[in-house]
Amino acid sequence: MTEIQGSCAPRFEAVRAAFAANFDRGLEVGASVAVVLDGELVVDLWGGTADAAGTRPWERDTITNVWSTTKTMTFLACLVLADRGEIDLHAPVARYWPEFAANGKADVTVAHCLSHAAGLSGWQEPITAADFEDWDKVTALLAAQAPWWTPGTASGYHAITQGYLLGEVVRRVTGRSFGTFLAEELAGPLGADFHCGTGPEHDDRVALVIPNAPMDLGVAPTESVAYRTFVNPPMTATYAHTVGWRRAEVPAANGHGNARSVALLQAIVSHGGELQGRRFLSAAGCRRALECQIEGTDLVLGMPARFGMGYGLAGETLPLPPSACFWGGWGGSLAINDLDARMTFSYVMNKMGDGTVGDERGASLLLATYGALAG
Repeated sequence: MTEIQGSCAPRFEAVRAAFAANFDRGLEVGASVAVVLDGELVVDLWGGTADAAGTRPWERDTITNVWSTTKTMTFLACLVLADRGEIDLHAPVARYWPEFAANGKADVTVAHCLSHAAGLSGWQEPITAADFEDWDKVTALLAAQAPWWTPGTASGYHAITQGYLLGEVVRRVTGRSFGTFLAEELAGPLGADFHCGTGPEHDDRVALVIPNAPMDLGVAPTESVAYRTFVNPPMTATYAHTVGWRRAEVPAANGHGNARSVALLQAIVSHGGELQGRRFLSAAGCRRALECQIEGTDLVLGMPARFGMGYGLAGETLPLPPSACFWGGWGGSLAINDLDARMTFSYVMNKMGDGTVGDERGASLLLATYGALAG
């Protein structure tokens, strides 16, 4: 039996039970789950070990690479800047990043980038995983590149590129890198232990991800958008073990945190823009997350998808209330905001499950959370 540590309000004991069951069934190595409701951290649990060998316990301050759950932080940053009037989400990206207008992209908007509809789900020019550490190189390549499909006509999951596209807009508007903006404007004021560009002072707290099976592209034709998105460069989960990956800012994929830090930051959205007595954006600014930008079969994921301002919206992929928005990370991490319920749920783990759209571990915890809300 794995010892589950942390705190859990009596109303949410079913979440603790589901969390413990995941360990008992051998589905977990180390993990954390958190729920913020009406401004209170009502679930803050962790357990297991920070390494596959079982030699390091997962502690209260253990953090790990959450992969694409990082994207929810870029969405939050864009919503904040839009609420301040510094970004018009429906304006062309080139208004803020003039070089981006090249090769037929003059009319590609920030909202297109937020909703994976910019036609830039991968790089045309060959790159290596190490190039993810070279911000200027990868953003310049995207600025020069022609879209792979007509922007705004379909979504195609921008697995890695989305963070650079949105992060460069943040940089051009604020004069600060995305990771710096996140730290100074959002994570720092909330005391949220979440980092994009993770410094050496945190290295001894990092639980390295435990890889899943290599991504299987099946019979995807080599000229398809999906194939081109995932093979240039070929990405293996063990790249997250490198110091270079941790130090870099990859705003779509290399955020390091735990469930508590993810939930605290994302609760800004579910709580009308105000948390811990501090206002980060207006209630109307939060509701923009729910504005559907595009829906249909995603060209990369090959499944039905509905995207708001960055976040996924309720639909066939995740039957959530219409007041909820979400996204998750490769291997299983997850963040859910329910604006009507004033609730944020987060789940973070080191043992990666198969696939890119979540698994039964997070689903069982989310179902237990909604069961508790329903009474």
